[in-house]
Amino acid sequence: MSQTSSSDATSSSSSHHRSPTLLDALIPLLILIALLSLSVFFYGADSSYGPNQIALLLCAGVAALMGMKNGFTWKEMEEGMLHGIGLVFGAILILLAVGALIGSWILAGTVPSMIYYGVQILSPQWFYAASCLICAIVGLSIGSSWTTAGTLGVALMGIAGALGLDPAITAGAVISGAYFGDKMSPLSDTTNVAAAVTSNDLFLHIRHMLWTTMPAFGLALIIFAVIGLSSQTGQASAADIQQLLGALQEEFSISLMSLLPLALLLAMAWKKVPAYPTLIIGALVGCLIAVIFEPNATRQLAGGEGPLSLVKGAWHSLFDGYKSTSSNEAVASLLSKGGMSSMLNTIWLIISAMAFGGVMERAGFLERIVNWALSGVRTVGGLITTTVLTCFGMNAAAGDQYMAIIIPGRMFREAFADKGLHGLNLSRTLEDSGTITSVLIPWNTCGAYMSATLGIATFTYAPYALFNILCPLLAIAYGWLHFKQMPLGKQEQLPVAEEVRAQ
Repeated sequence: MSQTSSSDATSSSSSHHRSPTLLDALIPLLILIALLSLSVFFYGADSSYGPNQIALLLCAGVAALMGMKNGFTWKEMEEGMLHGIGLVFGAILILLAVGALIGSWILAGTVPSMIYYGVQILSPQWFYAASCLICAIVGLSIGSSWTTAGTLGVALMGIAGALGLDPAITAGAVISGAYFGDKMSPLSDTTNVAAAVTSNDLFLHIRHMLWTTMPAFGLALIIFAVIGLSSQTGQASAADIQQLLGALQEEFSISLMSLLPLALLLAMAWKKVPAYPTLIIGALVGCLIAVIFEPNATRQLAGGEGPLSLVKGAWHSLFDGYKSTSSNEAVASLLSKGGMSSMLNTIWLIISAMAFGGVMERAGFLERIVNWALSGVRTVGGLITTTVLTCFGMNAAAGDQYMAIIIPGRMFREAFADKGLHGLNLSRTLEDSGTITSVLIPWNTCGAYMSATLGIATFTYAPYALFNILCPLLAIAYGWLHFKQMPLGKQEQLPVAEEVRAQ
């Protein structure tokens, strides 16, 4: 009897929900765009450190009020927020593990060794291509395009100036490499967010991105090589690079043994061990390597002596990262990072964004907007193109790459499923457009940061950010050619090389 009454009550409640108009759906989104734009205007590159979160939570309230106007209760709106936040709990755990991993790997000398060996491939005759490749290696090792550009990128810009090379091309090469590394690194927060918002496994997401990312990066390297070989490079002076290498050797025991945590992580990823245990194990192995090979750095981080200081130092790296004591400012800035605490702001942003997305979805606003955006889309190519343009538009309107990943990711999930496409196609497209194009827009936090850090106007370096231009174009081309669009229900069980041989 009570069960029937409950069912009738639910049915009665649903019957009072009015279908939202397009204006209903757009009002919270337009207010969000206005507030995020104002946030960037007021706070610039710092807008993602609180102001954007406030804008998102305020607009979640606006969306809830609009939903209540259409017959929803506050409890239903609150449930929508909680449901949206619940979808990213797995991503939050991964982000915390990534923070711990970065801290322990720096302390263990893993990241410094990767940087040390990567920097040495620099060749004066291949400066632009080498700069791109070096930044890609460093970006892949630390998972941050901003840190890569703000440290190694600044040094490379200085070397380019001494050699009389074009600073705009150098900036484009630095940004291309940094964003390749950021996009493909399991340590990157945007990579984790794109996988989480589409409910995909992190390493399957990275593997599926290879099909657009590697050709785009390869083409960019070829073009940079051609530009470098056709210009006068002058007499190279690698003083800044040598200072960087010397500072790394002074603070850490650079050796191949330090790369053991990386080898272990890659092996576990290849064996398809889930992302969270892979990252946690990698972080703990980093602590072990630090205790064995970097006892001085570990004790210094702990601020004490004795056997227990080794435990304290390794523990500290997990929750608060590593603090470099190098007199070289570039090295100190590059290596002072990591720890779970470093991920708290990103987690704050994700929770705020998913609260907004959750209430927008529960009120039917996302469905209404998607139906409007897709009203003229009839093909897979049209869907991919619409997704790319939406992500680019969100980067321009909202001024933040996280918004360009999370909001379209929530909006287009059902559309991809309706076209019979696996969610990995959506997560790849989000990265090919949302992550990559943010740096091409001057008022976006990424564009503003790169312009200020490298000393080159965004519109000046944008034509030479080749990887960032080629990636979304390849994504669109793949969509229209129906190339490497994984069908719904299929998983990539074979390594890429085996899959190619099987075709």
